[in-house]
Amino acid sequence: MPFQDFLGNERIVTALGSMLARGREPGAILFTGARGVGKFTLARMFAQAANCQRLKDDFCGECDSCRRIGRLADPKTLIEQALTERGESADAGTADRVPLIVETHPDVWAIFPDPARLRTPVARPMIRVSQLRAVQRAAHFKPQGRRRVFILDGADTMRYTDADVFLKILEEPPESATLILIAASPDSLLPTIRSRCLQFHFAPVPAEQVEEFLSKRTELKPAARHLAAQLSCGSPGIALEFDLEESERLRREVLRLIELAYDGTNYREIFAATAQLAKQEKESFENVLELFYSLLTDLLELSQDQKAWFPRNPDLRRELEGLGKKVNLEWVANSAASLDRLHRRLRRNVSRQLGLDAVAISLYNR
Repeated sequence: MPFQDFLGNERIVTALGSMLARGREPGAILFTGARGVGKFTLARMFAQAANCQRLKDDFCGECDSCRRIGRLADPKTLIEQALTERGESADAGTADRVPLIVETHPDVWAIFPDPARLRTPVARPMIRVSQLRAVQRAAHFKPQGRRRVFILDGADTMRYTDADVFLKILEEPPESATLILIAASPDSLLPTIRSRCLQFHFAPVPAEQVEEFLSKRTELKPAARHLAAQLSCGSPGIALEFDLEESERLRREVLRLIELAYDGTNYREIFAATAQLAKQEKESFENVLELFYSLLTDLLELSQDQKAWFPRNPDLRRELEGLGKKVNLEWVANSAASLDRLHRRLRRNVSRQLGLDAVAISLYNR
């Protein structure tokens, strides 16, 4: 799977290939964009191209280096293996002594937010200072192949106090190493880190391309492919993983909470709904919050009497139109501001349910 098979964001792919062809690989790169848009996939492709034994500005996918680095295409399994080897009940001290590092090739490391425990994480997964120090040491090792590549997925989860350790590498990066930081937004990282990286922002992939991608990779029927492409908001990775029935159920639960909170007449049901969404869903809490934003965006457009409305949640059109007749711009803006505050507080490990309770109370149409 060479660069040309990457879906969308052609300008970024072209830029990376040009750097490799000229031998001008940067010391640090920052990839930002929505979840599932392909940031980690392209970072892994860059690592393959930087160490391919046959090609200089692309990768063959067949040589030993390409195949070994290509195993990073399934990071979830590799992370679970690493955590199992370390111990499913590892505490924070063990996590610091044995940092979570995924290595399928001696020159390529993938760093992921560490949950400390595999089955019962005690805090929000984050990149730990022990992982950063390991990268700091290893970055200066001579590569066995052509180039050392360190991929830090979820770079925005590192503590600001720990980020100072990382600055030492970015200020004087080794000539034979490239660090690729991956985050949802550049604003989630310290300005001192952003300024030392070559930045690329990934745009959403057009729905038509996502739908064509699904036709080749799944057995979904045309109507289901069309819906999955719309719901993915331009993220092929999300579209590929979609369980449409589960997605509809979860989005209905979120919309039901919004409606209950707007009416503010049954707090027992409201708090039962927040408990369900905060503690008992398989989907991560951060992804649940994304559903709130998606539904609020639809409500925002409806509140402004948009004649040409292209809903992000087309299967909930009737329910959204009913609530959209009640809400106004000020209510939607206040609701989004409440979600923004909760999102920021999650970095300080605030109680998810209490935070969502506060959001629900703020949605009441007083």
